[in-house]
Amino acid sequence: MTPLGQQKLNSNKQEFINSIDSLFLKLELAYHYQFYKVFGTDERLNEGKKLWAISLKNYSPATIIEAVESVVGSQSYLPTLTDIIKSCTDIVDQDGYPSSEEAYIEARKSFAPRNKYPWSHPIVYFAGKKIGWSLLEEKNTKELFFAYKKTYLKLKELSLNGSKFEIEIEDLDKDSTPLNKKLFESLRKKHKI
Repeated sequence: MTPLGQQKLNSNKQEFINSIDSLFLKLELAYHYQFYKVFGTDERLNEGKKLWAISLKNYSPATIIEAVESVVGSQSYLPTLTDIIKSCTDIVDQDGYPSSEEAYIEARKSFAPRNKYPWSHPIVYFAGKKIGWSLLEEKNTKELFFAYKKTYLKLKELSLNGSKFEIEIEDLDKDSTPLNKKLFESLRKKHKI
């Protein structure tokens, strides 16, 4: 018996493969002669599908289909892989969330107490928290950016799928005990302050 998680993984993989096949079918139908000039043999078509699948792996099947439909509707010539990636990025950025780059910059510029910082979206905070605030403050490397981006995009996908992210703001005044004025006065007299 196959575990449920494995079935979901296989289902997602199959959806992704179907989206790549659909992308190539739409390109073939829309740009017939140009398509065959580039992907004329089965070998070239299979290599093209592999390359495009690897390059588009960070996008959902729905985003890929929407991107190819957008590009087909707006371009007279066979789009490049870069055109499709740009269209996918534009679609992802239209969802009301900051881009990965904007979120990274916001996380690096934030200051303590971070749970009270005016975040553009809570997932920016949670991605920074997961990476580590001290790392974000001390380093600004390409590797750190890509680690942040990967975490941010995972949280963004969870948010888009209905997960709620709320930053808990602790009220420190509520937990503190009031000053004992009598004790304070006796200490002042004792130490002659």
